[in-house]
Amino acid sequence: MIARLLVLFSLFIVAPVFAQAPDPISGATQALDQASAEFNAIDSAFNERTSPAERQALLDRATAVKKASDAQITVLGDQLGMIDARIAQLGPVPTGITEASDIRAQRRLLANQRSTVDSAIKRGKLLGVEADQLVGEITESQSDAFSERMSERVASPLTPSFWEPLIHSLPRDGRRVSLFLKVEANALRSGIANGGLPSAFVGFIVAVLLIGPARSLLKRVGRRYVIAHVPGSRIRRSGLALWLVAVGVLLPGLASVALVEGLRSAGMIAPAWESVARSFQRVTFVAALISALGGALLQRGQSSWRLLPISDESAAGLRPWTFAATGVVIASVLLTAIREAAGASGPATAATDSASAVLDIGLILGVLVTIGRLRTRAMRVHGEDRTDQAGVAFFALAAWAVLVIAVVALLAGYISLAYLLSRSLVWVTVVAGALYLSLIATDDICSSLFAREGRLATVMHDGFGLRRSLVDQLGVALSAGLRLAMIVVAAGFVFRPFGSNVTTLFGEIGRIAQGVTIGEITISPGAILRSGAVLLVGLFIVRSSQRWLTSRYLPATELDAGARNSISMVARYTGLILAVLWSLASLGIGVERIALLLSALSVGIGFGLQAITQNFVSGLILLAERPVKIGDLVRIGDQEGDVKRISVRATEIQIADRSTLIVPNSELITKTIRNMTLADPIGRVQLKFSVPMGSDIRQVREMALAIFHEAPAVLDTPAPSIFIDSIVDGRININGFAYVRSPRDVYGTKSEILFHLLDRLPAAGIELGTTPQQFQFIGHIPPAAEGEPVGS
Repeated sequence: MIARLLVLFSLFIVAPVFAQAPDPISGATQALDQASAEFNAIDSAFNERTSPAERQALLDRATAVKKASDAQITVLGDQLGMIDARIAQLGPVPTGITEASDIRAQRRLLANQRSTVDSAIKRGKLLGVEADQLVGEITESQSDAFSERMSERVASPLTPSFWEPLIHSLPRDGRRVSLFLKVEANALRSGIANGGLPSAFVGFIVAVLLIGPARSLLKRVGRRYVIAHVPGSRIRRSGLALWLVAVGVLLPGLASVALVEGLRSAGMIAPAWESVARSFQRVTFVAALISALGGALLQRGQSSWRLLPISDESAAGLRPWTFAATGVVIASVLLTAIREAAGASGPATAATDSASAVLDIGLILGVLVTIGRLRTRAMRVHGEDRTDQAGVAFFALAAWAVLVIAVVALLAGYISLAYLLSRSLVWVTVVAGALYLSLIATDDICSSLFAREGRLATVMHDGFGLRRSLVDQLGVALSAGLRLAMIVVAAGFVFRPFGSNVTTLFGEIGRIAQGVTIGEITISPGAILRSGAVLLVGLFIVRSSQRWLTSRYLPATELDAGARNSISMVARYTGLILAVLWSLASLGIGVERIALLLSALSVGIGFGLQAITQNFVSGLILLAERPVKIGDLVRIGDQEGDVKRISVRATEIQIADRSTLIVPNSELITKTIRNMTLADPIGRVQLKFSVPMGSDIRQVREMALAIFHEAPAVLDTPAPSIFIDSIVDGRININGFAYVRSPRDVYGTKSEILFHLLDRLPAAGIELGTTPQQFQFIGHIPPAAEGEPVGS
């Protein structure tokens, strides 16, 4: 009873707060109503007669409706969770007990609110599905309209049927163009009469300053800065290229904006010419991009700054075509804009499209012929050229094929198709150039910013304890991710003329990002990132626990080193398994599915995978316990070499003749091997020789030790030593030892010591000999036959 009173009291306390605050349920419901009304308006406006521009606007509006419905569903879902929590707080209706009227009223209120929110969520989901379907219909209609436009055919320009309608409509089109020009001339005279000339003059002066002195000054400043402050690496070239492109695009574009705004503020642009003015501003940015990319990539006369692997002659031969492409693009776009604004007839439209296609085809033909001529000259003079043969050949072949198709389509009367193909070649070349520069610059910037010896790596290493190699790896991974994103964006721009766009492309990517269902498991990029983060956290915990166990806890016990190592390894593998299971669980893969997979694997093992599994487990043992590690010098049977690689199946050992010995891991675990660098990496040089009795043995010892000490590879610690091994048959047997840094140095050091020993001791009058070899025959020896010498 007291608990119910407390619940009732809390509801009375919270109720005024909810009454005073804005009701999110009502706001979300109203937003859904507005989105529904917008959807109905879009659905009514969309039909087969909708123009391409109107279709794009409707597509954007439908996409906005879908996003709005999803957002309101999220808000309502949160409110539904809060209502369910309050209902759970009230508890079930008690049996046989009459509740207080206030609690019953609160139950009814919460039930009504829950019904309202649930209905709104269902309505929002339905609206989202309908909006998604409408987006698909609009997109499909865009593709259908594009296909219809590409399949539209007129008379061939080679036949009189193409020119006769144009000649007949020429007077009417001439009057329209004349009237269109007269409207702008009247606007200019009116602007001058009304005192707008100063504004236009200021806009003109600003445009001239931006496109002339300012652009030249900023280019020089950028070049001086990268020479003085940017390190001498690839980033200097790519950074300068980026700066040149930015300056070359922004300043001419801003100059066009200043010129048009000056004329507009002076009242010198007629309303009919507004579309032409906007087209002029847009095409200025595109034309400036073409010119700036050509200058930044070709770097005519400055081969040390050039990013493209081409010669100075090739750069000088291709640079004029970038200016020609700039002029062709400007002329084509302005011609189309004036034609549409003036309301030209159908024959005039076909003629202007044909002229634009001819300009583009001529431009592409000139570039391809120039490239072929330059390559031929380079092959004749130098025997080869510096360009990528496969890449240039593929580009040239594809361009020639598209060019031939465009010419055939133009001559056959498919003007729109020819115009699209020729313009797409120019557009793809521009996008490819921008993508090439972006990829190189991104990789250079990431490589320099996250360099191992760079400032950021030093800060991360000193401040957070990160290894410099990890910072370097982060730079490589970030560069790969950014470049992949750039390739996706470039693909969207490339396919935009074919009825696609970047928004639609990223919409598809967004839908993929929501998750891909495989069987009963839904895997999304977010889940993958979450699983990776969980795995990293788990590995960090395992590593920290391992470090504490080996450095703090186990040394405090009375266990021997072998027991400590076993406990440490078991703890490590247990932690790794738990971390992997935790990561898989966060990915949505349950333990039962993992168990099912292991069961299936055990069945496979039972049917013939024992050897593979044995090598696999042996490889894990080698990688964990490291009885043999990469770089060790080992001997297996009569083979000796360096361990180069340890995989989960086999170990690769490079022997003396530079060949590779591949040994199954189970051989290294179950067989006896000799690891000469496992416990102590130093090597031992042993010398055995003899001197006659009566020799000055102390002189022999001092000379031998001096020879040991003079060898550069011999270590001072442990110190070389000389021993008398035995005295046999009137000779003193000497046994000497010296130590070198690695067993790999033993053979060469021993040879060097023997050279000096054989040179100095005989020069001092000391006879050298070898230690005697004794043979002992055990067993019955039959008597020699008559006439046969003994020992034959």
